[in-house]
Amino acid sequence: MHVSRFIALATVNNPAKKKYLYAFNIIPMKSMDPAELVKQPQDVTENPYKRPGKDKADAQKATFGATEEEEPAHQFFFDLSRKQGGGSRGRGRKRPSDGARWGGDQQQDGDRPKQPRRHPQPSGPCWFCLASPQVEKHLVISIGTHCYLALAKGALTPRHMLILPIGHYQSVVELGSEVVEEMEKYKSALRSFYKSKGDRCVLFERNYRSQHLQLQVVPVPLDCCATEDIKEAFMVQAQEQQMELMEIPEHTDLKQIAPPGTPYFYVELDSGEKLFYRIQKHFPLQFGREVLASEAVLNIPTRADWRECKQTREEEDEACKQLRDDFQPFDFAWED
Repeated sequence: MHVSRFIALATVNNPAKKKYLYAFNIIPMKSMDPAELVKQPQDVTENPYKRPGKDKADAQKATFGATEEEEPAHQFFFDLSRKQGGGSRGRGRKRPSDGARWGGDQQQDGDRPKQPRRHPQPSGPCWFCLASPQVEKHLVISIGTHCYLALAKGALTPRHMLILPIGHYQSVVELGSEVVEEMEKYKSALRSFYKSKGDRCVLFERNYRSQHLQLQVVPVPLDCCATEDIKEAFMVQAQEQQMELMEIPEHTDLKQIAPPGTPYFYVELDSGEKLFYRIQKHFPLQFGREVLASEAVLNIPTRADWRECKQTREEEDEACKQLRDDFQPFDFAWED
């Protein structure tokens, strides 16, 4: 999707002398780089004229811990598969939707810093944008400036959590530097928290058939299995499904091997080792959970599917309250 800008102008020669002319440059879309075309300003809002979703029941499928399956985005004005020449264009200010900003005053156009690349806004309701009315806020554990922490819906274990960006981003490779920095702080806090509970920390992300980044963070008891065993479990199960997980070299950034828009599966172990698979066509949606729930790791195979692990609202409330209390000493956002 690309952004459309709407500017309200007054009538010509109006008594209040309000602005009735606006000058701007237009660059043809066919001359723009696809990545530049789909950049999203920080305060962009959803299209108020979009068609309603297919079925409200479909939207109910997407909840914390269950990455929603979305339809392919329809692009009627530009073929993103074509390789086009470069180019750039300016954008005016957009009016932010309610709750879209978290602290800080709005800046004037001349003072606005360069915005990071943003994934297009969701074509329908997003269950993970914190300002969205669909988000299940009772599952939230901690809120930072750019990210927040939530209990996973249908969690593998009682301390299975998600790190999510407050704004709408599809994957880790599309995050701005300030969001990445805070996400790393949450990772560090969770590692310390899990260590105090006798657990090691396994993180994974599936950037496939999803529209909002969910970084799954699962604790594995230290006496359950070694990091090498967890790595081997991922490798073996991937091989069984004819997928080749590659190990990312140390100090190599994920963005270097997966440009924005690339579907992938990513694992980060407590040893610092990182595994990556570039998804080609099909990918088992529960792969990360299936590996960790397998006999080789947590040995809870019946919990591989999040839908089989649902709790009542009362049970979720109680679990979140306990988790917030336990995590509070490690929560840098609480200190701020």
